[in-house]
Amino acid sequence: MNSFSFKLKTFFLEIGELSLFAGRFFKELFKRPFEYSEFLRQCYLVGNKSIVLVGLTGFIIGLVLTLQTRPTLAEFGAVSWMPSMVGISIVREIGPMITALVCAGKIGSGIGAELGSMRVTEQIDAMEVSGTNPFKFLVVTRILAVTMMLPILIIFGDAIALYGSYIIENLKGNVSFQLFFNQVFDALEFGDILPATIKSFFFGFAIGLVGCFKGYFCKKGTAGVGKAANSAVVYTSILLFILDFIAVFVADIFYEL
Repeated sequence: MNSFSFKLKTFFLEIGELSLFAGRFFKELFKRPFEYSEFLRQCYLVGNKSIVLVGLTGFIIGLVLTLQTRPTLAEFGAVSWMPSMVGISIVREIGPMITALVCAGKIGSGIGAELGSMRVTEQIDAMEVSGTNPFKFLVVTRILAVTMMLPILIIFGDAIALYGSYIIENLKGNVSFQLFFNQVFDALEFGDILPATIKSFFFGFAIGLVGCFKGYFCKKGTAGVGKAANSAVVYTSILLFILDFIAVFVADIFYEL
């Protein structure tokens, strides 16, 4: 068997294992007892540790997008369309995707490293021996927390990005705060916000799922922890692009209808 065939076989095996892992998550999700306190703790950790990075990233995106686009619109005499264009671009695509990628690097790698360390130090094995369900306590709570918190982080990142865009418009074109955001909200429709919100839940689920999967089945040794964290980011990023393409394709079908 050549190296390509081996890698292809390994890839499909990992896809199958990830699918079984996702199935086990949904199976354990509705079983008692429910780990409410751990779920709330994970929600706090996910949101608190990511909000500054998400806000800073969103602010820079708003600044750069407006600075790069404004000269092109000025050539066509369409600078007045800047708030509408930026609002639609950020809410529909740029905000959710960039925020999800940032969180994949921050949250996904953190979960992979944390669970990987617990696997290497045999803490997960100790929980299984003691009669505790480590999957429900460690995996279900983390996946659910990321799924619930990512849409909130995306909304926050979108708001900061729009504010960054407003600052450039105010400095370059003397556009008031009220005028800028009136144009943004006039341009946005329900069909722009709903698909972006729905796919943000899938993005969060993908980040939590892959991070937990890589950490939970981490190989022994300190090198395994690093590999788990690194592969969690790589696999999650690829999965996010695939999910985004599917979401855009499905939304486009509904727009045509």
